[in-house]
Amino acid sequence: MFSITKYFINPNSKLEYALKKISKSGEKILIVVDKNKKLLGTITDGDIRRSILKNNDLTKSIKSVFNSHPIYFLKEKISREKILKILLKKKISAAPIVNKLKRVVNIIFINDLLSPKINKKKYKKKVDTCGVIMAGGKGTRLEPFTKILPKPLIPINEKAIIEHIIDCFKDHNINKIYMTVNYKSLLIKSYFKELKLKSPISFVEEKEELGTIGGIKILKNKLNKPFFVTNCDIIVKTDLSDLYEFHVKNKSEITIVASTSKLAIPYGVCKIDSSTGTLKSMLEKPVLDYLVNTGFYVLSPKILKLIPNKKKFDMTDLIDLVDNKKIYVYPIHSDDWIDIGQWPEYHKATKSLW
Repeated sequence: MFSITKYFINPNSKLEYALKKISKSGEKILIVVDKNKKLLGTITDGDIRRSILKNNDLTKSIKSVFNSHPIYFLKEKISREKILKILLKKKISAAPIVNKLKRVVNIIFINDLLSPKINKKKYKKKVDTCGVIMAGGKGTRLEPFTKILPKPLIPINEKAIIEHIIDCFKDHNINKIYMTVNYKSLLIKSYFKELKLKSPISFVEEKEELGTIGGIKILKNKLNKPFFVTNCDIIVKTDLSDLYEFHVKNKSEITIVASTSKLAIPYGVCKIDSSTGTLKSMLEKPVLDYLVNTGFYVLSPKILKLIPNKKKFDMTDLIDLVDNKKIYVYPIHSDDWIDIGQWPEYHKATKSLW
């Protein structure tokens, strides 16, 4: 049953809460309302991400972030054809419907107005690129499981972790997928031979372990446009078409998908005057906000020249060689990232994968 309240947010809400709520809503927009459901504005996932990247303060209120002059429509005063024309012209995905008191009574989405042939139920459009899954590592964090099974084949809810990753790519119509393999590669290849996917995986064999990104050098002649790269032990839930556009628009060389994260320090933290050594203040059990690397990226092909041939090379090594001004961060909420390489997260994923 449709409930418009899942799109409502209070203007005093924090950015972190807004990012979480917009993720759970399944859309890219929230409606800012007061206690009487009167329209105050709208806020999009792009608004939230830009603010987080600007000051990295997840506790900041959305008051100064949301659009206080949004496009909206008066109930029963405009046709669906006119609404569609305006949404297409303004390049916005949705808009609130209000009554004469400017109270929000509905929200209309552009996909609901498009013909069935055009309507995209889940994602706005195909991403014309490929995905690369780095699956050559030994998975030591998941021992003793990985003494027997290679990490990509660790099961989550009756599917191997690698199948969940492939499903994510295919949901965005990305059917060209490469996978670098080394440790227990025969087991991985045999598994996929038995699986009989409609679009077969192209395997890239590392004759020796080449680190978290070194094996991708083998693909240098096959990658001629920005492409996705993911570790084989993480699952990210985000709109890959939006992520891809973010990368291209910013002319980024590396885009890092980063998750919100909190670190609670269980002690009082002393702030010291550096000139005198005396105490300036003490923060009791502070909670620090961070954006942490998920292990999911968009890379531009020109940086492949920075990766050495047949040498162990990690993503951190590559990042060190690229100008920081050409590396962008794409924030997502912590609920949209699972790292099954950690035992607590693995158990969490087996109980509920979104």
